[in-house]
Amino acid sequence: MRILLVEDDPMLGNAITASLARHHYTADWVTSGESALHALKADDFLLIILDIGLPGISGLQVLKELRDKGDKTPVLILSARDELNDRVYGLNHGADDYLVKPFQLEELLARMGALIRRSAGIADDTIVVGDVSVSVNSHKVAVAGKGINLTPNEFKILLYLVTNSGRVLSKTQILQNMHGWDESAGLNSIEVHIHNLRKKMPKDTIKNIRGVGYIVQ
Repeated sequence: MRILLVEDDPMLGNAITASLARHHYTADWVTSGESALHALKADDFLLIILDIGLPGISGLQVLKELRDKGDKTPVLILSARDELNDRVYGLNHGADDYLVKPFQLEELLARMGALIRRSAGIADDTIVVGDVSVSVNSHKVAVAGKGINLTPNEFKILLYLVTNSGRVLSKTQILQNMHGWDESAGLNSIEVHIHNLRKKMPKDTIKNIRGVGYIVQ
């Protein structure tokens, strides 16, 4: 999933792109409003992370041009301006969310996920990690928007992993949290199910940390 990041601060831009890569997002990073408009003419993006305080063409000008053309790509504004009037102005001129600097990368990722789910018409009970979406209530799983079939035990394991995205979970932890699962099946059954799950997921969605456990990020 491609994200357009428009941010002229090199330290923040590097931090955001590294965090996005860890969560299986592909980011095109540009540092000016002019470059952003050029990128938007050339490609479609899942989401735009847009700094307001850009050199030359401002972030708000970029947003205005985008919306004037009827482009409804979700836009998350980044700004050092924390005044209520600034936030209201940005949202009233087409932004979908507004995040004040400094911020935690975890909050940025959470807000991104909410915007992507809303844009795709995905229900709030759905957890999205990279190209994988998991619906808690309907037990449906999709990869890049295409539904895939999982066994009940595979779904339980995947749900536990994505709910704890970013944490390394041991086989024992996973087994202990498989409600309604016969624990006599043992830890080897966890390995088998995860092996089958990994074949159905995008590469490196579920990583094996040798000797420790598994992680989704």
